[in-house]
Amino acid sequence: MLRKAFNGVKKSLGYGSEQKALPLSDPAIAELFGVIPSASGVAVTASTALRVPAVLQAVRLISETVGSLPCKLYREEGDSKEAAKDTAYKLTHNRANDWTSAGQLRVDLTADALMHGAGYAQVARTSDDRPFELHRLAPGTVQRRFEDDGEPFYLVQQANNRQVRLSYRDVLYLPAFGCASPITLGKEAIGVAMVLERHASQFFGSGARPSGVISNEGKALGGDDSGAKTIGNILKSFRNWRQSANGDPLILDGGWKFDQPAMTSTDAQFLENRLEQVREIARIFGVPPHMLYELSRATWSNAEQMAASFLQLCLRPWLDRWQDAYATVLLTDDERDDLYFEFVIDDLQRADAAGRAEIFGKLVAMRAMTPNEVRAAMNLPAIAGGDELANPYTTTSAPAGKIPAGDNDNAGAKDAA
Repeated sequence: MLRKAFNGVKKSLGYGSEQKALPLSDPAIAELFGVIPSASGVAVTASTALRVPAVLQAVRLISETVGSLPCKLYREEGDSKEAAKDTAYKLTHNRANDWTSAGQLRVDLTADALMHGAGYAQVARTSDDRPFELHRLAPGTVQRRFEDDGEPFYLVQQANNRQVRLSYRDVLYLPAFGCASPITLGKEAIGVAMVLERHASQFFGSGARPSGVISNEGKALGGDDSGAKTIGNILKSFRNWRQSANGDPLILDGGWKFDQPAMTSTDAQFLENRLEQVREIARIFGVPPHMLYELSRATWSNAEQMAASFLQLCLRPWLDRWQDAYATVLLTDDERDDLYFEFVIDDLQRADAAGRAEIFGKLVAMRAMTPNEVRAAMNLPAIAGGDELANPYTTTSAPAGKIPAGDNDNAGAKDAA
């Protein structure tokens, strides 16, 4: 089994059949055993990287945000669009299968792409070739290959060790940037963060630095029992002094003295180093630092702008990949002419109550939205007469044929004349 997997790695990396072995320095060895070496000396894998809080928050933020946004299937109708509620709509908006919601599948596959480079899901079809379910495939069981003309296909390892070949239309493929995991591309920065985490644990656990140095320059201790007894008495007295809370001074006789090591400049900047690694991880995943709870440079004014950049620069490429992946496996060539998938991102664009009221008011005034559309966006029921595109600031609600009150005097003056 191991030799078969080893040969699969060789073929996927372009090694010919005439090469019998790979050198241990080849990166394929690390990929085979799931270990990504780094200059920091720690193994950076998907599981170990998630133990870094900044990496965990970045993966969770992107994947759960993508999963929380509704994805709908629309049909173009002239200059407008309407929801097309067929099987593909149900798979992307309601449930991927009986036990997995559509949103949860997006969370799982996006996390797979962030940690392993790509997410996969098999498309189950009916007898008439219509999709009716999506099932997640573990990234380690899927190999992506290409035909001579560039058309991709997939080799899926099943539980019974059988390998099944699937068409590109039967596997939903969600790649990360460059078809490589951000954890793989940013392993050095993540490795430094892991080293800093380990050093902090050792430092505060009193393992990285002694609390003090007790020395005696007057004479050296012998190797007999008296020397060991002297050291034991000193340690006992020192521990009793540390446990006491009465403020008594530490007194050492016999020429013994106590020195407390001072923190070096590197130790003093340890917190700054950790914050910088959080910012590095934010750069790796394209997430604003304040969304990883690094708030040193966040203000009330720029936090809103950074949230907008998260939507436009980080989240939008992932949503586009999902829309393309859905269209590839769930729609036929003819259906792609009129149907398309689109995420509803209104929830991410919501401002405060005053800002939303101002925006909705302007949209109704410019006749871009009806009052009932505004009420639907606010999860309120429709009202009678709310489907009319009318500017409430310039349109009168007086019945037809009735003269407004302001014109009664002018009408009377004309009759008298």
